[in-house]
Amino acid sequence: MQTKLCVLLAGGAALLNACGEMETQPVEAGMGATPKLVEPRKTLLPTVNVAEAKGWPTGTMPQPAPGLSVAAFADGLDHPRWLHVLPNGDVLVAETNAPEKKGGAGGVRKWVMKQVMKRAGAGVPSANRITLLRDTDGDGKADLRSPLLEGLNSPFGMALVGGSLYVANTDAVVRFPYKTGDTKIETAGEKIVDLPAGELNHHWTKDLIASPDGRLLYATVGSNSNVAEHGMEMEEGRAAVHEIDPEARTMRLFASGLRNPNGLAWEPRSGALWVAVNERDELGSDLVPDYMTSVTDGAFYGWPYSYYGQHVDTRAKPPRPDLVARARVPDYALGAHTASLGLTFYQGEALPARYAGGAFVGQHGSWNRKPRSGYKVVFVPFADGQPSGLPEDVLTGFVNDRDEALGRPVGVAVDKAGALLVADDVGNVVWRVTAAR
Repeated sequence: MQTKLCVLLAGGAALLNACGEMETQPVEAGMGATPKLVEPRKTLLPTVNVAEAKGWPTGTMPQPAPGLSVAAFADGLDHPRWLHVLPNGDVLVAETNAPEKKGGAGGVRKWVMKQVMKRAGAGVPSANRITLLRDTDGDGKADLRSPLLEGLNSPFGMALVGGSLYVANTDAVVRFPYKTGDTKIETAGEKIVDLPAGELNHHWTKDLIASPDGRLLYATVGSNSNVAEHGMEMEEGRAAVHEIDPEARTMRLFASGLRNPNGLAWEPRSGALWVAVNERDELGSDLVPDYMTSVTDGAFYGWPYSYYGQHVDTRAKPPRPDLVARARVPDYALGAHTASLGLTFYQGEALPARYAGGAFVGQHGSWNRKPRSGYKVVFVPFADGQPSGLPEDVLTGFVNDRDEALGRPVGVAVDKAGALLVADDVGNVVWRVTAAR
């Protein structure tokens, strides 16, 4: 009866928030190296609990943790999602959003999801631009802003190797010539490899990172669905991290079964590649925890057949017990539906010493959990190459007491001076976090 009522009320997007079930445990129970996993709770329509995107009123900003301070590094941007810091200190920001979708299933579910994304601030057209931000006088604010690359196709990840700037568009990795100090690149990009895309292209964001020696690239590709409901033929090459040889222009599967991998980062102590992953929906407010994990060559992490190791998802058809049997347990849970996207390890010296070697995570925030989770930046301490404690809040206050989203954190990066940068795609700001004075 409740589900039917939700559909009838759906003419008003705000009333969609009446749909769905509630948590049975705090989100913190689904965090850490050994999260508590409850039994699945399936609903005909997903739980919907959307914070309406509003943006920051003049003079307001997120709340930093004790010992930290925050200020706008750059504002007035157009849906800034991802960041990359160049060796000379210039900051690249991908102003981007999903490409126009032409395919996929129709009906009530598609309409509901469209309303949810619009209300959450994800319905704006993509600027398809990478903008260069430069702080020329060292005051912690960008006073030079230049469109470095325009006319891209929903760009996201970026990597600089020598004189080549690589950009992960939603459908391909493209290479551009770059020299230190460039503020605009006029040369056309050179396609290195195609990335899985197509008309549906459900998870469109593709991150990119170079190996420490610069010889290889690694790219993330999210799934084309929640739990392969469109068939596994639509998932070819997806839900995975790929290894790319840019000189040979070849790509191979590196790690798979990762529903929607985003932020890639090298853990400084072990040298392992880590990734932040968004897990599946519609199993209830308590499932499934998003996570971050190290990834190794050939490893499989369960999607769509199982979650968090070998917990079988009976919705995946046909079942694959052979793959479930080899599914790895992720290293560290970040809470159900937190939409943990950005990931970077701290190796600077500008923040308090307690942050050294740990990971900062940008949590974009849930749309299908009651109560909401995420909408903040957290820190995970590390010791000897592994997480060593529960997440700690770094930036909060992205949702006000009227349940409006003033901002949503996405990509995180560390600038040349050692400050933490946070891309906020609803506030249209890049925030800069420093030690409090």
